[in-house]
This record gives sequence, C-alpha cells and structure tokens, in this order.
Amino acid sequence: MKRLTVAAALTVLIGIGGYGGVCCAAEGKYEVKQAASVKDILTERMGKRVMIKTDSGEALEGTVATVADQVVHLSKLTGKDFYDAVVRIDKITSIVFKP
Repeated sequence: MKRLTVAAALTVLIGIGGYGGVCCAAEGKYEVKQAASVKDILTERMGKRVMIKTDSGEALEGTVATVADQVVHLSKLTGKDFYDAVVRIDKITSIVFKP
C-alpha cells in the first residue's frame, strides 16, 4: 500500500512538473537591453504587477501606475488594502516581475 501511495505521489509531481515546464516555456523570456535603467524597466511594466526591493531591504508589490524622473508610483499594494506607495528610483535594488 505504501508503494502505491509513493508511486501515485510521484506520478502527480511529474505531471505537475511537466505541465509547469510547458506553461513557462510558452510565456517567453525577458532580455535586458544593453543601456537599460531601472526607470526604463519600470516604464516597460506600466500597468503591470511588480515587486520592488529597496536598499533598506523592504519589498513592495503592486501595479506600476506612474514613472517619473526620480520616483515610481505603485498602486494596489499587495497585503495593504487602500494603500499606494511612491518610491525613489535610486533606492530600488531589484525588480521582480512575470515576463
């Protein structure tokens, strides 16, 4: 009985893994342009969800609403209903997004 359970679990995991690989391969890749800046990448993501990490270690996830010269406005913050954020672009250390 134990072998049957392990075999069934492996079959499910292999099935999920195979499906996930097909799903991700269909989405495509993101390629960084040679002269890309944080502002350029945020501008490309206007209206889409991103997670940004700041140099203080804080992570904010929301929709890119506006990108100005020195700040980005994130709306609809995850886990913070009715809150938006404005973050200085020079304080962003990474941007996480779905390509």
